[in-house]
Amino acid sequence: MTDITGSMPEWEKRFRAPRVSLPDWAEDAPERALFVSNATGTYELYAWDRATGRQRQVTDRPNGTTDGVLSLDGEWIWWFSDTDGDEFGVWMRQPFTGRPASSGAVTPEETAAREDAVTREDADDSDAVGAGAQGPDEPAAPGLAPSYPAGLALGRDGTAVIGRSTDEDGSTIHVVRPGQRPVEIYRHRESAGVGDLSHDGTLLAIEHTEHGDAMHSAVRVLRLDGSVVNELDDTAGGTRELGLEVLGFAPVRGDNRLLVGHQRRGRWEPVIWDPLTGVETEPAIELPGDVNAEWYPDGSGLLISHSFEARGELWRYDFAKSALVQVETPAGTVSGATARPDGSVEYLWSSAARPPEVRSTAGGVVLDPPGPKAPASVPVEDAWVEGPGGRVHALVQRPAGEGPFPTVFDIHGGPTWHDSDAFAAGPAAWVDQGYAVVRVNYRGSTGYGREWTDALKHRVGLIELEDIEAVREWAVASGLADPAKLVLSGGSWGGYLTLLGLGTQPDAWAVGLAAVPVADYVTAYHDEMEALKAMDRTLLGGTPEEVPERFEASSPLTYVDAVKAPVYISAGVNDPRCPIRQVENYVDRLAARGAVHEVYRYDAGHGSLVVEERIKQVRLELDFVARHLGKGTA
Repeated sequence: MTDITGSMPEWEKRFRAPRVSLPDWAEDAPERALFVSNATGTYELYAWDRATGRQRQVTDRPNGTTDGVLSLDGEWIWWFSDTDGDEFGVWMRQPFTGRPASSGAVTPEETAAREDAVTREDADDSDAVGAGAQGPDEPAAPGLAPSYPAGLALGRDGTAVIGRSTDEDGSTIHVVRPGQRPVEIYRHRESAGVGDLSHDGTLLAIEHTEHGDAMHSAVRVLRLDGSVVNELDDTAGGTRELGLEVLGFAPVRGDNRLLVGHQRRGRWEPVIWDPLTGVETEPAIELPGDVNAEWYPDGSGLLISHSFEARGELWRYDFAKSALVQVETPAGTVSGATARPDGSVEYLWSSAARPPEVRSTAGGVVLDPPGPKAPASVPVEDAWVEGPGGRVHALVQRPAGEGPFPTVFDIHGGPTWHDSDAFAAGPAAWVDQGYAVVRVNYRGSTGYGREWTDALKHRVGLIELEDIEAVREWAVASGLADPAKLVLSGGSWGGYLTLLGLGTQPDAWAVGLAAVPVADYVTAYHDEMEALKAMDRTLLGGTPEEVPERFEASSPLTYVDAVKAPVYISAGVNDPRCPIRQVENYVDRLAARGAVHEVYRYDAGHGSLVVEERIKQVRLELDFVARHLGKGTA
């Protein structure tokens, strides 16, 4: 990567600094791990042999790779191969060691050269995240045509269960046994996906939305011939909008219980369900926020991830004692955690002020990439604002000096997501330039209970903007924000809300920045991937043909002629989530009336995994705002 120790701006150093994800490890070979890093300037998969310290780059593609899974024995790395970020492709695999498989698919000369490269790499610094030697890739499931991925589960006997989604077939699930053709065991027009395989590989848990509500899944357990074992459905009869999610089968031999997430008390919590008997066991976990869980490797307890008011923490639930004990972590956000066989817990932690680290309760940083660290930023402050649907939580970062400041409202995507006290290079860049940054967890955000998340239906977009407007009014009245210098900004769903806000609140915003947005909701619906069509039908109550008035009310294109602020739009030409054609429709309307706007199109999908591309986009946004609004106070 580019040297970041010189006179480069602090914001750019944050993007360039090497990062790593929380390592995933093979269940039956825990010293073999897989993680994602941007060490080469593009986010790619890396194999890590923890016993020797050796690390090896697994994938090397122009637009990056992040979707990968280790086989249970640690012998194979499965990774999803799409085309330039379009999310449509097939699963590939390569040996964990990177050495050629014994199938004879590689020539002796290639084998000798690759083994020589591996030997040289072994002699290098074993702690470095290096390029290494990519292994010989092969199709992991010959016979399955390209699709959007819908889950993957790998068994101990080499069997794989693969979920697929296409516009033509809807959702399908296939069993792939070694040396055999794939066998389809499930098909439905509505969204469905693979959850997990039981320890003995005889039971498969899937999530499905056959009832037509894409926001609330049911859980079904099948045998690998497709026969149904049992069903857990909290939406039965359509009277309750309660979702379930598969968290994983018990990790010990002879135990077929399934850990399931539910929303029966208004927030996410775990329940242990035996699909063979139907018995449910509710752990005594009394925590105020959303609770996620995974099994400890020996089945003795649950590792609890608790998210509450934009912070995260960890707990252990011990089955023998029916006791909940906190796992000590610093204040901030735990964005991923895993329990290791020795009982220690590894977790990915950060705060708004401090860059991410992979830490262990056994002590210290687990996986520390080489090179300069990302510069720190400023901490967040909490703001609670009364809105039309209840109290709205916002996170505020202030630059040095006295307000009011030019202020960027950085709106998160999803919509089922939330901003948290976690490190983010984008907001930090604005703070460096002298802007205050406000991030709003509007209705639709996760982490504030089921009713808050589910409040979007039918008045999609407009509800979120009511909450953003309430926080905007607070920011101005409190002296934080200069009312003449307010920037509305966001990516994905946040980009959608940006364009919708510029049209429905044209006097409130001085500049708009929309990345990979929904701009023309009707065209977006017809062009987007099938799973998102199902989500839109759930949110809006039908298709554009069935509820045209709702699509019209929620579409930025409806209000484009009211937009007054200069608009900057960036879009990936291969984006399957917010496709390019509907963006072009919106841009054409802006151009037809001579509205001030700029458009940047790049060759990727729903965002970019290339560091230089990310930096370029931030630089263009900073420049656009500076030209139309003036620089900040820095």
